[in-house]
Amino acid sequence: MRIDRNEALKLRLQGRSYNEISRLLDIPKSTLSCWFTGLELSKTAQERIKERVNKTSIAALIKRNHAQTYIAQKNASRIRIEAKKEILNLTKRDIFMVGLSLYWAEGYKRPKIINGKVKTYHPVTLSNSDPGLVKIYLKFLREVCEVLEENITGEVRVYNHHNKNYLLNFWNEITKIDITRLKSIDNGESISSKRVRPYNILPYGTIQIRVNSTKLYHKIMGWIEGLSNSSTR
Repeated sequence: MRIDRNEALKLRLQGRSYNEISRLLDIPKSTLSCWFTGLELSKTAQERIKERVNKTSIAALIKRNHAQTYIAQKNASRIRIEAKKEILNLTKRDIFMVGLSLYWAEGYKRPKIINGKVKTYHPVTLSNSDPGLVKIYLKFLREVCEVLEENITGEVRVYNHHNKNYLLNFWNEITKIDITRLKSIDNGESISSKRVRPYNILPYGTIQIRVNSTKLYHKIMGWIEGLSNSSTR
């Protein structure tokens, strides 16, 4: 009997795997398979082999998951970069449609009711926490609705975990609204905090953009109705 066969049998009886034995003795696994046919292993050896197989399987699974995550992230990044290139400079019509859609989705639209009576005064207000969305909406107000700069104000909602001055300066930079027309409102503890969710859900608080113009309010409502009706034509 070959010396290396005896050594291989000893290693196998110790619970070594085919891969381990093949690597240690430089013997093809096909040869080992022939040698080990009918070989009975002790319970300890079987458990060692099973444990190693499980560890190898888990390690392979983790490695595959990492690889799949990396590929998914690369694909997502590529798709976003390609999609971003499809957005060219916005025309005034583009800004009109985007701004109107934003107000339709996020703006204040319900009639103002006090003591059961519908009031005739209606401000144009939109609240959001997304800087990009707010910038597009302000472009709509300034370039499409032709609202004068001094008629645009902002209210920044500040929660306990925020730095008030930082938020005011942040939104001043984003909106280009003069700091004298930006004010803060202390809202105490945010809903996300009460639900024990991360503070960074609202890293910049929220801002309400306001234009005190009933005429513009009704004009926007008319545009929204026209846009809504156009889908049924």
